[in-house]
Amino acid sequence: MQLVARAREGDDEAYSALVDRYARNVYRLALNITQLQEDAEDVLQETFMKAYEHLGEFEGHSKFYTWLVRIAMNESLMKLRKRKWDRTVWLDEPIETGEDRVAREIAVWDDPEQRYSKEELREILNKAVQSLTPPYRSVFVLRDVEDLSIEETARVLDLSVPAVKSRLLRARLQLRDKLTAFFKKKVEDPFAYL
Repeated sequence: MQLVARAREGDDEAYSALVDRYARNVYRLALNITQLQEDAEDVLQETFMKAYEHLGEFEGHSKFYTWLVRIAMNESLMKLRKRKWDRTVWLDEPIETGEDRVAREIAVWDDPEQRYSKEELREILNKAVQSLTPPYRSVFVLRDVEDLSIEETARVLDLSVPAVKSRLLRARLQLRDKLTAFFKKKVEDPFAYL
C-alpha cells in the first residue's frame, strides 16, 4: 500500500512500480476475456491510463489489485461490445433454476498427465476455458485463474455473491463436460482430432 500512497501523491516512479507489478496479470486477464492479443494490449494500456487518471478516487476499501481488475474487466467488456461480429455481452443473463442439465456421473479418464505434456494440457484447458460464454468465462477467470475471492469477483463484475457462485458452478460443470468429452474421445479414438 506504500506504493499506492506514494503514487497518489504524484510519485511517478511509484506508479511505474505498480504498473510493473500488475501489468502481466492485467494482460493475462484481458487476453482471457477478449481472446485477441491486440485487444488485450489495448486493454492493458487503457487500464493503466484510467487507473492513473482516477488514482485519487481509489479509497482503499479493497485491494489495489481488485480495483485495477475491475477497470480491466470493464475495458475488456467494452472491447467485446465494440466488435462488429460479437456485439452482445450477456452480463445480466437470467439464472435458470429448474431447467439446468447437471451431469452427476463421475468422469473416468486415463491419467491426462501421462498422455500429454504440461504444455499440451495447458493448451487443452485454455481452449476449453475460451469456449465458455463471456459471463461464465469472466467469473471462472477471476475466481479460478486470478484467484480473487467470491466477494471480490462479485464486486468486480457488479453481481451478487449468489450469482457469482451460480455462474462459477455452471462454468466448472461446462468445463468438466468439455474436458470429459475430449479425453474420452482421445481414449476411444486417439486420432480423432488429428
